[in-house]
Amino acid sequence: MYDNPWMYQGEVFDENLVDRYHGFVYCITCPDGRKYIGRKTFWFMRKTRGAKRRSRIESDWRDYYGSSDVVKDLINQSETSNFQREILSLHKTKGEMNYTEVKEQFQRNVLESSEYLNDNINGRYFKSRVEKWLE
Repeated sequence: MYDNPWMYQGEVFDENLVDRYHGFVYCITCPDGRKYIGRKTFWFMRKTRGAKRRSRIESDWRDYYGSSDVVKDLINQSETSNFQREILSLHKTKGEMNYTEVKEQFQRNVLESSEYLNDNINGRYFKSRVEKWLE
């Protein structure tokens, strides 16, 4: 077990499921109630020094709290146990995971709502631009 485990469908995520999936789409809820929607892979391929082939290596998903600089700053100011980590969906392929993340972000209007800390969607649509368009 690890600190502040991921929740999935109201229960602590079963680590035995990791082998079946490529990754997941998640929601992190900060102590102030703001949220961040993102994605994380369980595995990546890496060629180790001297090896001829790449091998599958487990990622840091247990300790992951998002790529957002804002979320990282909030974590530095508070205890990680004050953050809720929820797996919204599990995915067998990278494409399915990426699509679902973008779909969740658009459906939740993360760029138009102050409830969400996301500042962009897919590195293509930015909160600062959307705010100007809505003025």
